[in-house]
Formats: sequence, structure tokens, C-alpha cells
Amino acid sequence: MITTPLRDLPERTDIVVIGSGAAGLTAATRAADGTHEVVVLEKAEQLGGTTAVGGGVLWAPANSLGTKAGYEDSREEAIEYLTAATGAKIDREDIEWYVDCSAEAVDWLVEKTHVSLTPLARPDYRLEFEGASRGGRSLDNDAFDVGSVDGLQEALRPSSYFPLLTMAERDGLDGAAPDADLLQRRAEHGIRTMGGALAASLLVSALDRGVTVFSNARMTGLEQTEHGGWLVTVGNQSIEADIIVMASGGFEWNQELQKAFLPHPIVPISAPSNEGDGLLHGLSIGAAVASMTTFWGVPVITPPDQTYDGRQSGRMGNVEMTLPGSITVGPDGRRFVNEALNYHDASLVMGSIDQHRLEPKGQPAWLIFDQRYMEHYPVAGSTPGKPAEWMIAGSSLAELAERIGVDPENLVDEVQAFNSDASSGNDRAFDRGFSAEDRFLGDSAVTPNPCLAPLVEPPYFAVPVHCGALGTSGGLATDHHGRVMRFDGSLISGLYAAGNVSATVFAGGYPAGGSTLGPAITRGFAAGKHIACSLRDPKTSL
Repeated sequence: MITTPLRDLPERTDIVVIGSGAAGLTAATRAADGTHEVVVLEKAEQLGGTTAVGGGVLWAPANSLGTKAGYEDSREEAIEYLTAATGAKIDREDIEWYVDCSAEAVDWLVEKTHVSLTPLARPDYRLEFEGASRGGRSLDNDAFDVGSVDGLQEALRPSSYFPLLTMAERDGLDGAAPDADLLQRRAEHGIRTMGGALAASLLVSALDRGVTVFSNARMTGLEQTEHGGWLVTVGNQSIEADIIVMASGGFEWNQELQKAFLPHPIVPISAPSNEGDGLLHGLSIGAAVASMTTFWGVPVITPPDQTYDGRQSGRMGNVEMTLPGSITVGPDGRRFVNEALNYHDASLVMGSIDQHRLEPKGQPAWLIFDQRYMEHYPVAGSTPGKPAEWMIAGSSLAELAERIGVDPENLVDEVQAFNSDASSGNDRAFDRGFSAEDRFLGDSAVTPNPCLAPLVEPPYFAVPVHCGALGTSGGLATDHHGRVMRFDGSLISGLYAAGNVSATVFAGGYPAGGSTLGPAITRGFAAGKHIACSLRDPKTSL
């Protein structure tokens, strides 16, 4: 059995981990290496958290897998790049910790767990920075047969929309639709890919070590005992533990916390159970927080029928924005961003303030494309050549502009200017398709620039694009071992945090694909390792 009935919750254990995403399962598995009793409490009915929902890529520079695959990298280059990519906002000591610990975590994953990783030929997001790499730092998950373990398929969260492809396979589509027969075979045989493969392989690794997992187990209370331990309340039950690892996700689905901390509204596409529970409990016991205005941003398209756990959700829209034959405009009908910019930075531009209108540049924003684009590429899961009912269409650009409420003259003028540049392959306004990172998600069959093609074939279409989030990235402040701190710098004994409930190590930066899961796994690994050593050696402070 994958999960244990909540009625069998023990009165005490060594370690309680709150959350069953990659951060929590990594911490639980590594801590269990120390032969300690570990209990995982998952709020939702199904396991895996946002990890199981998403793409599953983790960023770990100077890792051994990339080196073995022939990618050029080094520790010093990684430190140099991460310093630049985070705007020199974090100390060198923190950067060195991440580079070293993430590489160690990768070795442990592939040597000691069921996780199987493959380096991707994805470039870092800022190749102009010293130390940047053209591949090998972002790691993909190999397909995992969840049907090989009884009950695993039912216990694990489904993907919200990603097809049953590895990320490497998806990268190779060049914007085309995936092989329907392959997807059907994998679905029939219980194969999971991307984040589902990562969550499944970590979960099986935890179960192998005797970790006990409970679902539908929302933490409703947390307090320290008079003996220095912790008491966790779950409904009308409670469990006492020496150590708590908070790995309960971010606060992106909590509208009140969004309003309190984020600079503007976001549309989340993560697990809807991420309502800030762990953050609120941490604040109630005096924990410090950091980077609370930051989030893992992404442009999001929200088809009306796109729901997850009964909540309106959406899909990443960065590929649609990158492919040739489309532009993205703001509420004034003008382009405002290099549409091929990495998804995190593009979302930051969407929320930035236009200096003339004093309103967000891309809220609302519109993906504009023509008939040729619609026939070649899927848009938010649509079938190429078959426009979805929710797409807005116009026989002319002016008509389309009227229907979406932007200035017709501006839109017509913008498309004309773009078309002239697209024909020559040189986007003079935003340099779209100039960098290797831009071109990575373009259509290689389109020349001279795989990200540019004129919009000339009516009818024209428009789809709203929102400033979205894979999750929030501000939260509980921790040290390098994942121990939660107070604002005076002291440690809260026996309390650890990892994943999006903890403050991002990147200070709001996004160096490359996998910048969410890389830190989650790294900090979960660091916490689990420290716990395993601490409980074995009482002289080591918790």
C-alpha cells in the first residue's frame, strides 16, 4: 500500500515531513538513510505536489552527469554564472553552497534512489554572462513505469496538461504536436514522465526505506513541546516528533497572501493545495521570512476548460509566444517584450509598469497569430488547423483589435513593423530570436530566424496571456542545512524547511530551466543529510 490510513497515524515518530513534493520526499528519503522513523503528511488526496504537476527539470550546474555526457562545465564557471544570473544579490558562500550541494544531491539521487536523470541540451537563460553553459546543467527525468508498483498510479497526482513525453522528447518537437500513438501506449502501460516520473521515483525510494506516507492529512496545528520536540495536529489527531521538515509548497493559491506580498496578481498553474499553510504556521511560531515578493513566473494561457482539482488553471504559454508567426501585445496593442525571452523574465516584464500609462505592460496581454500559424502549431493544447471555440478571430487585424479591446491603429501598425523585420530575420524592436536560448524553442524549419515569420494570412486570432506562476519563491528563511531561522538569526530548534515554503536561494533570479526544482531538491537533500547525521550524533546541533 502506498499510503497508510490516517486512523493509523502513530502518536510519535522521529521526523515528520509536511508535503510530498520533490523537496519533502528528498528530505524524507535522505533522512531515512540514517535509519530513523519518518512520516510524510500530505494535505491533498493524491501525492507529489506541484512536482507531479509540472515539467520535472532540475538545474544543477557542474554536475557529474553533464560532464559524462560531454558538456563543458566547471565549478568555477558555475559560480561565475550564478553570481551574474542572480544580479550579485547573494553571497559567494551561498553560491558555492548551491553549486556544491546540488551536484552532491544529483550523485545521491542517481546512485541511491530510483531517480534516473538525463542532461538536456538546453542553454542557460543568460548566455551573455560569463560562465554560462550551452547544455548539461538542466536535468530531465527518464520515463518511469508507475504501473510496476501496486497502487502508485492511483496515489500519484496526474499531470495537469503535459503530455506523456520526457522533456527531451518535447524539446525535439519543434513546435509540432506529439505522436498520439506513443502517448496512448504510455497511458495504457502506466508510464509517467517529467515531474510525474520524478515524484514517482522519489516516492518509491522513500517507501523502500520504510517511510510512512499519509494523504488527506492537512496540518492544522504546530507547537513545540515542553521537552523541545514538536506536536503536529491533523484534524482531531496529533503526532509528536523530534524534527519537522516543512515542505508544503508556496502560497500562490491564497488570494489574501498574494495581495499581502506580491507586487501584482498572478495566475498559478501549480497544485491548488499550495495555500501557504506551512508559511502561516512558521510565522505563528516566530520564523523569519525572505524574498516574499518573488515568484517563479511564466506567461499562462487559460482555456476555459482547463481545470485542475476543480480549480480554473492554465498552461505555460512561452512556446506559443516564441514560435514564428505570432506576436504578443499589451492593452495598448503594442509589443512590449521579446516574446522568446525565457518564461520567468517574460512574466516579470508583463508585470512591470509602463512608463507612459503607469499600468502593467502586459496585464492584459494578447497572443496574436494568423491562419498559417494556427495550421502549423498547437495553442494551449489545440489541434493544429482547428481553431478552438475560445479563440477570438477577426477577418482583419483591425476587426480583431476591436474584438479584444485594443487600439486598431496601434495593432495594425505593430504587425506591419514586425512583418518587415520578420521577413529579414531581424527583430529591430526586441532582438527576438537573436540568442541561442531564444532559438531553442523556435521552429528550426523556419529561416533565417526560427522565431520570426510575418503575420499575413487572415483570419487573425487572439488568445489572452496572463502573468502566471509555477509557484511563489519567498518563504521561511533557512541556513545551508535547511534549518529555519528567526529574524535575529537564531535557529528554531528541530524545524527545517525546503521547497517553495522556504525562501529562494536565487533571490528572485532564474538562471536556467529547472530553477524551481533544483533548489527544492538541493535544500531537501541538505536538510535530510543534516537530520540523518544529527540524530545519529547528538553532539551535532539540530
